[in-house]
Amino acid sequence: MHSSSTVRQTITITLSYWAFTLTDGALRMLVLFFFHGLGYSPLEIASLFLLYEFFGMLTNLYGGWLATRIGLNSTLQIGLGLQILALAMLAVEPSMLSLVYVMIAQAVSGIAKDLNKMSAKSSIKLLIRDNQQTKLYKWVALLTGSKNSLKGLGFFLGGALMTVLGFRGSLVAMMALLVATLILSWRLLETQKTSYRPKFTETLSKSSSINLLSAARFFLFGSRDIWFVVALPLFLQSQLNWAHLEVGGFMASWLIVYGMVQTMAPRISTKNNKSPNGSTLMLWAIGLALIPASIALGLSMGLNPTYSLVIGLLIYGAIFAINSSAHSFLIVAYAQRDAVSTDIGFYYMANAAGRLTGTLLSGLIYQQQGLVSCLLASSAMVVLSAIIAAKLPRQQSQ
Repeated sequence: MHSSSTVRQTITITLSYWAFTLTDGALRMLVLFFFHGLGYSPLEIASLFLLYEFFGMLTNLYGGWLATRIGLNSTLQIGLGLQILALAMLAVEPSMLSLVYVMIAQAVSGIAKDLNKMSAKSSIKLLIRDNQQTKLYKWVALLTGSKNSLKGLGFFLGGALMTVLGFRGSLVAMMALLVATLILSWRLLETQKTSYRPKFTETLSKSSSINLLSAARFFLFGSRDIWFVVALPLFLQSQLNWAHLEVGGFMASWLIVYGMVQTMAPRISTKNNKSPNGSTLMLWAIGLALIPASIALGLSMGLNPTYSLVIGLLIYGAIFAINSSAHSFLIVAYAQRDAVSTDIGFYYMANAAGRLTGTLLSGLIYQQQGLVSCLLASSAMVVLSAIIAAKLPRQQSQ
């Protein structure tokens, strides 16, 4: 592939990924606010996202196999199309939005999200040579960090759109954005396939390093979503009386800062021009585990909850960003070039499983025990992630 074509492909894939991520973050906030306003309990709201995460797991496991058959760019475009379908399903008369119906629409969105993410991140592996590990880390950090900043902006957009356009109007506006993005990708992207053709039954990873990294990822992202998905926004709205726009704005700011730190992660976590390894993940995870426990302690002691949460969670976000960025680099580095989509798909299947577990526990623990218990459970899950990361290889080539 010529350099000009490579640049065009990279820009188009990145813009498609960004547009999707913006609508994904906004949709999360719209669903949360709309159904909380209808009187749904925290556990019922959490259940709305369960099929989103469950089908994300299946998509990551088998989406990589599909990409080897039809090409990564085709799976990316299918993801955009499915997200348009999910938005259209939700833009019906409010009387039709039963719990089961919304769960099905969220399942479609979950498939769309992970097809899009798997396709974009796998493409980066194919564009960079195997002997350029430091460059690979920087590219993965940039892609991941910018994605999370855009998702944060999506949270803010969701709160703003809910205030200005309402639920259905917001969905229609996001559909228009994705239709334009899909048309652009059809015109500019070329078919991108690998020579590897795994059998449908060969989607599980046979690499011990990828299996360990996937297990560590499961607990890492479970630890985040156990407070972030349901407990935190509901606490801010119901206990601290924040408005929709304020909740969306704070969570957006958190994710934007988180994404910015991710883009800087190579400069923070790389020593002597050496890329991250198992020790990197273990040490940063140990530091991360202290933050939710400290916030929980502050809330239990009666400290100002607004200051405790805002300051504590910004620190948590910065340290979590280093962990996540190093994780994202290692899975791309560990993945075999010919089997990149299936290896990365398996890894993000574990990521989705962690989010599924965290989402369910977020609603359940918050409803039964409150935010402090969610934060303590978060710390416990990070400790488990650190223990698993300690078993990963200590050396990683440049």
